[in-house]
Amino acid sequence: MERTNYIKGSLVRYIFHNEENLYTVARIRVQETTENFSDKEAIITGYLPQLYEHESYFFYGYFIDHPKYGRQYHVVNYKRELPQTKSGVIQYLSSELFEGIGVKTAEAIVQTLGERAISKIMENPAVLEKVPHLRKDAAQKLYESLKRYEGLDEIMIFLSECGFGPKLAMRIYQEYKEDTIKTIQDNPYQLVYDIEGIGFKRADELGEKQGIKGSHPERIRAAALYVLTEQTMQNGHVYLDYDSYVKEIKKLLDDEKNAIDETMIAQELLLLDEEDKLVLEKERVYLPSLYYAEKGLANNIKRLLANAEDISAFSDEEFQAALDNVEKKLNIHYSESQRKAIKTALSTPLMLLTGGPGTGKTTIIKGIVEVYAQLYELAVEPQAYGDGETYPFILAAPTGRAAKRMGETTGLPAYTIHRLLGWKGDYFEHNEENPIAGRLLIVDEVSMVDLWLAHHLFKSLPKGMQVILVGDEDQLPSVQPGQVLKDLLDSKAIPTVKLTDVYRQAEGSTIIEFAHAIKKGELPDDFAEATEDRRFFPCSTDEVADVVVKICSFAIDKGYSIHDVQVLAPIYKGKAGVDHLNVQLQNVFNPKSEQKREIEFRDTIFRTGDKVLQLVNDPENQVFNGDIGVISAIFYANETESKEDQVVVTFEQKDVIYTRNTLHSLTLAYCCSIHKSQGSEYPIVVLPIVKSYFRMLKRNLLYTAVTRSKKFLLMCGEASALKQAVENDSQDERNSLLAYKLQELMDPHT
Repeated sequence: MERTNYIKGSLVRYIFHNEENLYTVARIRVQETTENFSDKEAIITGYLPQLYEHESYFFYGYFIDHPKYGRQYHVVNYKRELPQTKSGVIQYLSSELFEGIGVKTAEAIVQTLGERAISKIMENPAVLEKVPHLRKDAAQKLYESLKRYEGLDEIMIFLSECGFGPKLAMRIYQEYKEDTIKTIQDNPYQLVYDIEGIGFKRADELGEKQGIKGSHPERIRAAALYVLTEQTMQNGHVYLDYDSYVKEIKKLLDDEKNAIDETMIAQELLLLDEEDKLVLEKERVYLPSLYYAEKGLANNIKRLLANAEDISAFSDEEFQAALDNVEKKLNIHYSESQRKAIKTALSTPLMLLTGGPGTGKTTIIKGIVEVYAQLYELAVEPQAYGDGETYPFILAAPTGRAAKRMGETTGLPAYTIHRLLGWKGDYFEHNEENPIAGRLLIVDEVSMVDLWLAHHLFKSLPKGMQVILVGDEDQLPSVQPGQVLKDLLDSKAIPTVKLTDVYRQAEGSTIIEFAHAIKKGELPDDFAEATEDRRFFPCSTDEVADVVVKICSFAIDKGYSIHDVQVLAPIYKGKAGVDHLNVQLQNVFNPKSEQKREIEFRDTIFRTGDKVLQLVNDPENQVFNGDIGVISAIFYANETESKEDQVVVTFEQKDVIYTRNTLHSLTLAYCCSIHKSQGSEYPIVVLPIVKSYFRMLKRNLLYTAVTRSKKFLLMCGEASALKQAVENDSQDERNSLLAYKLQELMDPHT
């Protein structure tokens, strides 16, 4: 461990200490230092384990000037100083660290073993047998405590010598505890699986130092699992083709000194298959979770479709009478295609309903529920059902915003799929043994549903439940592996109604016209001409931020709020990326002022009044990936019982408290990615589109962005980029066999 400048000192008091990630701010009493520093006390910051007042530490680091908290010593490493005198050892051993060891016992230990007592005990705990009147259990506890405290120092030094910074080192230590060194020495590639932020190359460097190189089995196995996980999660594949997969492994492993024989890779893949670390099926390779999800989803769809005899048969007259009543109640007249969709939904266990914007999907969802209620003589209003009675209609969507929109447009309760299934963080409460309760399930925005989630949903459906899946096949596929909606449509195993008539177009929406033109691969000649609900502002990449700021400033002047305006961009980095635009837009929608508190986290400033986006599922607080909220309050560490900064975010009348340990779950939401916007609609969408987005200039991405707009679509950028996106119908092909497996199950002769 390279040691340069240091401050040696002891703890005065903690200012802040996070037990989960060990981030620490503390005041220390300075005993000696190599720094140009003469004060008797200093503030230190860094990722450190528990410090004790009676101990001395060497803190290695450098001074920084924090804009709010002043001068601090940033610790990059530390070393505890063992007591060097007999009195120091006695004081140390009789401290609260070592239960059952009082002053008299500590004196006896030092008298017997000398001032090197600690080192002697660590080298050979049997020396404690020489200490008179020291019980065997007390001696064992003392040794274990010493091992634990001394071991942490050894671990931190070891991790530092491995090249890990203090933050990453603490995460590694928290994962493996006292087994840290052994784990890394036995198999450094374990870090790839367990520690976020450590890739194969980093682990491979450690492996080489320990003699794990070339065609070592552990190296091949680690590369195999790394490639499989990365390819599936990044590209959305359910499986990888065997031959190309082996070549990718070889590419990762080969270097100037070694070329790995593919037969050796094949041998290790067979062993990994036997150990259920991966699944080999013919010429395909799966992660086990995806293999069983694909197989399970196909089986459960077959199970659902096999229950057709459980669906009550209604005559045409009965259906027509119920539909007439619903039309009167809702003051609506359904077209022939909409009537067909409602009737099909009610006469089959499972139906797919697809269509673009303005084709009446929401109207049909409401009609299905109302006609079902008429036919079965059920109440639609939730308040009509008392305690212990099951509400028969379940509406669900993949994200909180999609569920909210579904509830607002139908006037019925709607849930996220995670909430419906009772997501507990690492498992779902509902499954095949504990199915969800209800009679009719309608799932919207199915294009966003990944294979894993679809599998868990379908295996939780009880016998006799009728299911309607609603989606737009031209939108982006799920972020996670799979292409569920596409596969279900391609299988042709499920009754399907495709809506093509556009109703909102009749209301004069040029946004809908534009979206359907994009869908056909056409860019209207008049796309740059201003309409009542659509504009295009020409600008370059360098000008995007300024133009977006001007558009949003104009919207604010017209009385629109942060909830009305949403900027969408396809990439995060660059002058026209999400990150940069968020910084600029924060100054527009929520500028800095003396009345607003703020807190800096990593490279982001969070301020009261900020619009923020939840990035991960948090079942404990019932907020999920994609939920948008507003920072309603910020409390500083000296104002809270836990002595840590707190950020309060309000989501739909519900407050969630974030600390520095959970702030990574939030990001500013004035601008968000097009992927994150799926399932939502906004009164105003501002959409930059420029050539610098070249990798993301695709038709389905543009179509998804345009269809998020409800009242106004304000585009800015380069006409050539817009044209390129419309003409580019290429989609990243995803390896999936769901459609084939469904066909095979429904017709074994295929």
